[in-house]
Amino acid sequence: MGIRHQHDHGHNHEHSHARGTSSVEAHGHGHNHFHSQGVNAKNERRMAFAAVLIGSFMVVEFIGGILSGSLALLADAGHMLTDFAALSLAWTAFRMARRPADWKHTFGFDRFSVVVAFVNGLSLFAIAALIVWEAIKRAGQPVEVMGAPMLVVATLGLIVNIIVFFIIISGDKENLNIRAAALHVMGDLLGSVAAIGAAIIILLTGWMPADLIMSVLVAVIILRSAWYVVREAGHILMEGAPKGLDRRTISADMHEQFSQIVHVDHIHAWSISQERPMVTLEAIISGEANIEDTARAIKTRLHDRFGVEHATVEVKRERR
Repeated sequence: MGIRHQHDHGHNHEHSHARGTSSVEAHGHGHNHFHSQGVNAKNERRMAFAAVLIGSFMVVEFIGGILSGSLALLADAGHMLTDFAALSLAWTAFRMARRPADWKHTFGFDRFSVVVAFVNGLSLFAIAALIVWEAIKRAGQPVEVMGAPMLVVATLGLIVNIIVFFIIISGDKENLNIRAAALHVMGDLLGSVAAIGAAIIILLTGWMPADLIMSVLVAVIILRSAWYVVREAGHILMEGAPKGLDRRTISADMHEQFSQIVHVDHIHAWSISQERPMVTLEAIISGEANIEDTARAIKTRLHDRFGVEHATVEVKRERR
């Protein structure tokens, strides 16, 4: 649920100069504030339930990995640990995002969810490195793996991951925090599939290296997910322009839509979170155009064409 405040201010300043000439400069400022929570109580409950399921089965899978001697299972349990942390952080981010803005945090707390997604992405890099390191160590010291218990635990893990994955993606699919958590679980789901494959190979052929190969495959899958999340979250944290908000496109669109616009400058586009794009710009208009009407029209165009709910627009009259 969002709270929307709209303020339009028009200022006319007349300056007299010693030489007897005068100039009139008019400024129109349009501010359109939209505080989008991006999450709701249902999202929080989904994430909490998913975290409990993952956390509970993580213990089962860790014990199964110890008893069977499977690195693939231990790797998957380690990934589940990061999943549990990621889902818990995601839940915390959802709670934080619901807090209202205050004088210290005038945009609210939506950005916290992006920070959490970034941290989750970095944690994926760390767990992938640990899996590869353990696989390298085990390659020189082969470990006997019990295929049957490994297959049972991996199959149960697959079922749990499928359930958790569908719980998560039933939320706001465009939310970066949701997508980061879903990628965590997707990597874990594929890890369970890899562990099942390794268990079947070991049961049928007795070839133990299959466990190591599958564990490294899980690490590669994790790295791919990690890069995606870190790249997207990092772009937002670096105040990068949201997708579809190229300032060159915005400038061209303003000139095409409004004949009274002479020049558009100081266009800045960024986002608080993936759901909250922001734009500021300055428009120079011809002498006969109405400042306030132009400011409102520009904001409406930014909303309708580019999906921008928060725009700060300054309009100045062309100097003659």
